[in-house]
Amino acid sequence: MLVYPSGIDLSSSTLRYLSRRLSARRLERGTRWRRLSADRQALLVLAHLRCGHTYAQLAAGFGVGIATVHRYVAEAVEVLAAVAPDLATAVRTAARKAFVILDGTLLPIDRIAADRPYHSGKHKKHGMNVQVIADPFGRLLWASPALPGAVHDIRAARTHGVIEALAEAGVRCWADKGYQGAGGTVRVPYRGRWEKLSAGQKAVNVSHARIRAVGEQAMATLKSWRLLRKLRCSTTRITDLVKAVLALHLATSSVSIQKEWA
Repeated sequence: MLVYPSGIDLSSSTLRYLSRRLSARRLERGTRWRRLSADRQALLVLAHLRCGHTYAQLAAGFGVGIATVHRYVAEAVEVLAAVAPDLATAVRTAARKAFVILDGTLLPIDRIAADRPYHSGKHKKHGMNVQVIADPFGRLLWASPALPGAVHDIRAARTHGVIEALAEAGVRCWADKGYQGAGGTVRVPYRGRWEKLSAGQKAVNVSHARIRAVGEQAMATLKSWRLLRKLRCSTTRITDLVKAVLALHLATSSVSIQKEWA
């Protein structure tokens, strides 16, 4: 396999953060020697998560075996998933915001057509449903565990307890029509054909759409990690992958965000 120099569109702070976490894990386990240093392992993992490079490509590029790559990635994902914020932590942060935006996204997976629980009728493809909470500026605050793609957004939100948690904290939330009937503090647009809505209802829907559009930035943040654009692993691993990406993003985002999560 040919090997060539490449780059990853991440800051050096992301590499340092993951390297420190991996060094701490090695110290905790009393590891004496590894084929790659913690810095090189962190770089390998970031290439996998951010660029979607396969184990075979990473093994050739870093001069290690495929099994070693698998162990390195699994270890790093476990370390990162353990420090990802849970819903309660996210809601405490959201309580300091004017409002939040709730939306769902489908992470495509490589599954056969017979796997009906993973097929999303809305997106016409197989995938995993992930709920996302964003702040008024479109910054990613939280991403939920992954559920089969056939699960509707409102059902997924209820399964994770998102609606109840936001209501208990008194956090106003904007969401799309997929959350009709959610109740609590969730606000959704008026239903019905555009020409049948009153002038007031149309104005509310336009304003609502402008607010929700900001939330697409959070979706873009999640999908900027190319591994999540087409997952070819076991569906049981996807939740930890999402948590790992969330932990990396929050740990290395702007200083103001870091202070809020401290």
